[in-house]
Amino acid sequence: MIEFSSDDLKQLEEKGISQEKVLSQIQTFKEGIPFVKLKKAAVVGDGILRFSNEEQSDLIAYFEDASEKLYLLKFVPASGAASRMFKAMFNFLDSYNASNESLSAYFGRTGDKAVQQFLEGKESLPFYDLIMGRISGKAENADEESHLFVKEMLVEEGLNYGFYPKGLLPFHNYETESATPFEEHLKEAAFYAKTNGNANLHFTISVQHNDMFKDEHASSGPKVSEATNTNFHVSYSNQKPSTDTIAVDLDNKPFKKEDGSILFRPGGHGALIENLNEQNADIIFIKNIDNVVVDENLKAVGNSKKMLAGVLLKVQSKAFEYAADLEKNNISEEKLMDIKTFLEDELNVRFPEDFGTLSFDGKLSAVKNKINRPIRVCGMVKNEGEPGGGPFWILDHDGGVSLQIVESAQVDMSDSEQASLLKNSTHFNPVDIICGVKNHKGEKYDLLEFVDHKQGFITGKTQAGKELKALELPGLWNGAMAFWNTLFVEVPLVTFNPVKTVNDLLKPSHQA
Repeated sequence: MIEFSSDDLKQLEEKGISQEKVLSQIQTFKEGIPFVKLKKAAVVGDGILRFSNEEQSDLIAYFEDASEKLYLLKFVPASGAASRMFKAMFNFLDSYNASNESLSAYFGRTGDKAVQQFLEGKESLPFYDLIMGRISGKAENADEESHLFVKEMLVEEGLNYGFYPKGLLPFHNYETESATPFEEHLKEAAFYAKTNGNANLHFTISVQHNDMFKDEHASSGPKVSEATNTNFHVSYSNQKPSTDTIAVDLDNKPFKKEDGSILFRPGGHGALIENLNEQNADIIFIKNIDNVVVDENLKAVGNSKKMLAGVLLKVQSKAFEYAADLEKNNISEEKLMDIKTFLEDELNVRFPEDFGTLSFDGKLSAVKNKINRPIRVCGMVKNEGEPGGGPFWILDHDGGVSLQIVESAQVDMSDSEQASLLKNSTHFNPVDIICGVKNHKGEKYDLLEFVDHKQGFITGKTQAGKELKALELPGLWNGAMAFWNTLFVEVPLVTFNPVKTVNDLLKPSHQA
């Protein structure tokens, strides 16, 4: 039994974390987190919808007709720092000395393809002219200039991009100026999340970046507002300290820092389900901060979002009608089975095999339980070999089947059959999600009731040279939405344009 000292209890109180939650997390470390059991990949015709051009146009029109009466919100997870984006460049600064070695010798010695690609393509970067202006005349040769270019980009006394929030870096270079992801998200919101001239956006950001985001809004907001004839209402929130998770030593006891306090770590993007739960909108569009497009692709992306929202509104309309019917005391068995069929055919719900043996009241309770849930419509792109999650039918802990977004880390890769299912899946999750978070009465669901807490991640880390185990909460679009009703829809590849490394900015899709 874990005994907490008075100092420990004070620390828990300050973070807003209960003893019960910590003990539950420690129990998770002891038990481990089981791998997700893949049943089969979701494919077009079995878990993924594909619409013709005509059907897409109808869905877009359906959304546009309904949207003026709805409160729309664009929710953007934006707390990521850019440091990982520049990992290869930081390594280069540590391992290359221009006065001792030529660049060609360095590349021959290290085989550093990432830096080679970066330096060969650097003129296409949105901040190329800015950096060259700052280092002009300071280098004696081309190799030294290349080293200075990387240094000026990253170090604190230079542009310090390695410590920026990713959302505030220059991503796209237009004729007269560059644009950050923040600005590009404003443009997107004006295209598909605007009603009556107003667009609402919510960014989840790190506390230390609060002022930087507000400055960027003050700078780029009026310009985009004028160009798009849109009033932007932007709000922010931070990941809550109460969503941090305890770290334990290899004996599953709380890991203590040198000052004697317990080590807590951020719970990962799954913690943002609490931030999402505080938003009260009819439709919420979720898209990551680094997944933005240049202006010429804005229409294609915007129409794809409207199409997904049309899918949500159509299926939600039926679900609301049926949910209201279920509240009446005189519903017939025939009507009940119609609702069950709707849930199976249009919301991908799977009922237990023994459903037919239940009493009428048992069936009624099961159907009510399945229909009264938030709905998410998730865009899926054809798999182009990107690392990350994808759409699968999985076997739940109780043997039930459900449609989920699964990350590779959740799958037992030592099981050849499971690894093969993951590897050969046809589609990929670009984090393109449209959420309906209200019931048929217009009341918002408590999203925390629909989290599968058994879908987190345990990882090994070190602190001050000592090994520890860390716990990541169920991912925002994985376990945190596990008990939502889910639809997957194929969307065009143009909608997936993330920047995971700085070299992604060199791709044609990021050249304005």
